[in-house]
Parts: sequence; C-alpha cells; structure tokens
Amino acid sequence: MTIRVLIADDQIMVRAGFAMLLAAEDDIEVVAEAADGLQVLELAERYRPDVVLMDIRMPHLDGLEALSRLTRPGVVDPPKVVVATTFDDDEYIQRALHGGACGFLLKDSGPALLVEAIRAAASGEALVSPAITVRLLQSLRNSGRAQSAAHGVLSGRELEVVRLVARGLTNSEIADAAFISVGTVKTHLSNVQTKLGARNRVEIAAWAWETGLVDRR
Repeated sequence: MTIRVLIADDQIMVRAGFAMLLAAEDDIEVVAEAADGLQVLELAERYRPDVVLMDIRMPHLDGLEALSRLTRPGVVDPPKVVVATTFDDDEYIQRALHGGACGFLLKDSGPALLVEAIRAAASGEALVSPAITVRLLQSLRNSGRAQSAAHGVLSGRELEVVRLVARGLTNSEIADAAFISVGTVKTHLSNVQTKLGARNRVEIAAWAWETGLVDRR
C-alpha cells in the first residue's frame, strides 16, 4: 500500500528536502505541498492524504490550529498528522500531542526517523523523537493532573497493554511481551480508546504518564 503524504511548511527549501527524502521510498508518495495552515486544510480536503507532515509555525493559520481542525470530532476519515518542527518547546509538544498528532519530530532528527514516523502514523502507531521523549514524559508525570480513579475503567490486561504503549513499544513488541497476538493488541487498544475517549495511542500514552500508571525507571 502506498502512503499518500501532504507536506506543510512555510519554507520552500524544507518542503523540497522532505519531498526528496520521501520520494526515494517505494511505499510513500507526496501528493501535495502547502505553505501555510489554510492551504493544509484546502489540500487535505482535495487530496485526502493518509499522513500530513506539518510544521507548527506557519503564516495565516499555524500548524497547531490546522491540526485541531483536521482532527476535530466528527471529521470523517481524518489524516494522521506528524508534526515536524525546529521548536522543541514543551508547550508546543503537549498541545500537538493532545491535539491529535500521531508523532512529533525535530527537523534535525534525520531522514530515517522521518520515514519511520510517516510509516508509523499510517499504520496507526505513533513516534515521538527520542530527543524529546524523556523530557516530555517527565513533564506529563509531574503535571499534577493525576486521575488514578480512572484506572478502574480498564481491565487488568488493558492496563498491561497501556503500560507497554506508554513505554513506546509497537504493537508487535507488545504482542511479544504480553504473549498475545497483534490482533488482540489492536482489540485492546481500540477498547481503551473508547473507554478513555482517546483519539490515538499517543493520547493513551499521555494518559498513562499523567495518571502515574508508569514511572520513569
């Protein structure tokens, strides 16, 4: 299956660089490029990409607002969004992930991580740049918004899967660790999303850290 990608960045050289890197992959096709957030919304509607690779700071409409509109409740078959930026501010990261992003990369993360993030998003996984993961999770753990009572909503097996998701494991790795099939992992995650009202596995991981379900050991 070919992954259809929309690239959104206000710098033409950045768009060209991303497009060149992604075009070298047999399973990825760049279908459109946008220079600002308004173009993102227009081109996403026109081309129906599987993944939007988007900067945060763009003119007319920034990436965070474009993200919230692309993933707002009621949108039919919304694209997956991977945020790629030079800004690693904690507030941006948390707003992007809570806004429905399926990944967050710094632009200097390298081509391999970029391609991996696109593929992960398309397959329902999520990837956050290792350069910011530890700091992000620590800030979530110390956010003071713990909701331990919510743990009772999930079954024991679901909590086990959520802990592994929060550690950054893929579905295959979770299946191996929990001695269950990948299909069963997907079923558990679907049930967890419904129970928590989470839009994707990033929000599930964030919930796990915020509520103290996992620690930083």
